[in-house]
Amino acid sequence: MMFLEAKRVVKKYANHLALNEVDLQVPANSIYGLLGPNGAGKTTLIRIINQITGPDSGEIIFNGRPLQPKDVQNIGYLPEERGLYKKMKVGEQAIYLARLKGLSRNDAIKKLKYWFEKFEIQAWWDKKVEELSKGMQQKIQFVVTVLHEPQLLIFDEPFSGFDPINANLLKQEILQLKENGATILFSTHNMGSVEELCDHITLINQSQTILNGPIDSIRQSYKDNLIKLDFIGNEALIAEKLKEGFDVESVNKVNGHHTAFVKLLDDTTINQLIGNVINDVQIVGLQEVLPTMNDIFIKVVEHSNQSKNLK
Repeated sequence: MMFLEAKRVVKKYANHLALNEVDLQVPANSIYGLLGPNGAGKTTLIRIINQITGPDSGEIIFNGRPLQPKDVQNIGYLPEERGLYKKMKVGEQAIYLARLKGLSRNDAIKKLKYWFEKFEIQAWWDKKVEELSKGMQQKIQFVVTVLHEPQLLIFDEPFSGFDPINANLLKQEILQLKENGATILFSTHNMGSVEELCDHITLINQSQTILNGPIDSIRQSYKDNLIKLDFIGNEALIAEKLKEGFDVESVNKVNGHHTAFVKLLDDTTINQLIGNVINDVQIVGLQEVLPTMNDIFIKVVEHSNQSKNLK
């Protein structure tokens, strides 16, 4: 079941086409990556989903029906540009924002107490926001985003300002939110986080969708028949035995054994690779090398830009 869909969404600002018939299909209870270079249209689409602005044409389907104004209560949005009031005390502001999302004061305090204890930030309650570091402010904003337990969570660059320890803490919380039933739309330039967290992605470039689908399927579809071969033995034999049907791209010594990266050419197979070397070296590891999402992002965006420049 698709929990959130964008259907042929178009948005123009003066002479700028921000979104050009963009489609999006976010399965329920998934973490979905919304990717693209700066200026691609991601933030515009997020603003439309949050009903901050509306599409010129197309529609947003939320939980099986057209998006309605009341649905904002079932959405939690953590924007890239943070919006806390610097002079307000943390606890006072958190309660205020929670009540805007429909919680009573007592429920807000109860839920905030849980999260402040979980993040070990009880001492921040009476501090002004301006006294906190960027990372600390980020934790507060994350808490007020998820506090009302919305069905849809939208995180735009959620790890900005975090050190690796706190970034990992937040990743675990995002995975737990999914486990608890939330559907998550996740926008970031950190492709490592995309591989760690996302089930599916849509890549937008210059206002149009240029790639979408499950992460695993996309990485498989862009593989380059590259094999990582770990072995013990004479490295010169690898090049000798794999002269035909293979391209030995590199051989390096790592932790007492050699690692070779071998590209399969034409119709050669992994079994043929093994058969060619098994009698001459000791194979200690073998795996197919899949491209990273970072590699795919760069490749697809560059190809898209080149195609548009030729038109």
